[in-house]
Amino acid sequence: MTNDAYPRHPEVSLATAQAMVEAACAEALRQGIAVSVVVADRAGELVAAARMDGAPLGCLRLAADKAYTAAVWRMPSGDLRLSSQPGGDDWGITSTADGRIVVYDGGLPLLVDDDLAGAVGVSGGTGAQDLACAQAAVSATT
Repeated sequence: MTNDAYPRHPEVSLATAQAMVEAACAEALRQGIAVSVVVADRAGELVAAARMDGAPLGCLRLAADKAYTAAVWRMPSGDLRLSSQPGGDDWGITSTADGRIVVYDGGLPLLVDDDLAGAVGVSGGTGAQDLACAQAAVSATT
């Protein structure tokens, strides 16, 4: 059933999510780092993931949480860094959603005509490295 009462939204497919993971890993290899990559759906739930050989053990969960943050807030995870500091508009946000809100670079929403289709999260390098890998993943969808 499709009508205005039940709007349809784009969703990241498994094939697209896998291509995004591959693109992020290729960028990580180009940079000489090992990362974890998670592509999530509109609700921030897992569609595809990978932890490269040698990636830090804890970074898969962090990548998942970066993707979750980017999806539920429809913004790059790092954009919350300043506002989540004491006195900021989003102070205390990191203690919400079972602690899944992450304010580090590396999580990007996947927008299609300004409609959320999913998100990607990358962890294992510096913030700038993670962000570059996430950007490579998003670029693989265009």
